[in-house]
Amino acid sequence: MTQSSSSSRSKRKWILQAVLLIVIIWIAYRFWLAYQPEPIRLQGQIEAQQYSVSSKVPGRIADVRVEKGQQLNVGDLVFTLLTPELDAKLEQAKAGEAAAGAVALEAKKGAREQQIAAAKDQWQKAKAGSELSHKTYLRVQNLYQEGVLPLQKRDEAKASWEAARYTEGMAWQEYQMALEGTRKETQAAAEEKVRMAAGSVAEVEAYLAEARVVSPHTGEVSNVLLRSGEIAPQGFPVVTLLDMSDIWIQLAVREDLLERFAMGTEFEARIPALNNQTFRFKVSYVSVMGDFATWRATDTRQGFDMRTFEVEARPIQPISGLRVGMSALVEL
Repeated sequence: MTQSSSSSRSKRKWILQAVLLIVIIWIAYRFWLAYQPEPIRLQGQIEAQQYSVSSKVPGRIADVRVEKGQQLNVGDLVFTLLTPELDAKLEQAKAGEAAAGAVALEAKKGAREQQIAAAKDQWQKAKAGSELSHKTYLRVQNLYQEGVLPLQKRDEAKASWEAARYTEGMAWQEYQMALEGTRKETQAAAEEKVRMAAGSVAEVEAYLAEARVVSPHTGEVSNVLLRSGEIAPQGFPVVTLLDMSDIWIQLAVREDLLERFAMGTEFEARIPALNNQTFRFKVSYVSVMGDFATWRATDTRQGFDMRTFEVEARPIQPISGLRVGMSALVEL
């Protein structure tokens, strides 16, 4: 009986010692954990490449053909504009082109047949007058030499003949001008005006083509900023697209941690929205952020202020279900 009681007390003693040892080990472990440096957790978010779909020309929106969440390919029609002003300008430009073409054709053909005939008749008339004046001068000259007429009459006849001769020469030159037609320089100027008018038409037509705005890139419609009937200013985005194939994590990293995010460095990030799955990312961009938003004072005894850097990292492999705005957690 005494031996059994002694064995029982010894057993309880060992149990108490074992429990006490376990408690001591647990307390020591908790103290060890308490004095361990806490893991650094960085929180970023998912971003994607965004494209703005806008028009080169201002106008009233006729129709928006897309909705939020819709997938677009390059060349898909996004929206159309009403352009009555451009339609009127196109009519003006076409009329100017037609007028310039008519002037160029006139310059190329030269004078009409009737104008040439009239110029020839004027020359013949002047020629006949010149011949008559010459004969009259010869008669007066003979009479002057015979002493019948005074010198004054002889000089008047000579002046009349010379004037008629100059008139004949002028009529001859005008006739030759009518035969030759327009000068080459004038024709060239008329042809250049035709080209200028054609350029004006092409310019207006190019602007009119911009009234049908198509998608410049493959992507998902993230926002529709303007609707039918609203005025779209020149260059103002009407629709925005997100390219979900070009996606990355954006982190704000203090400079004392920046060495862990050098260009090309790979790290793991956990995405809570995807069942806390972990994925690998590779740093593709590092840049300091604006001082006004990121300047963080440290202990003054250390003598410097902490800067913050923007870090972008792209997934090593495509991640299904990843969306813009999702949180990404990185533990260091």
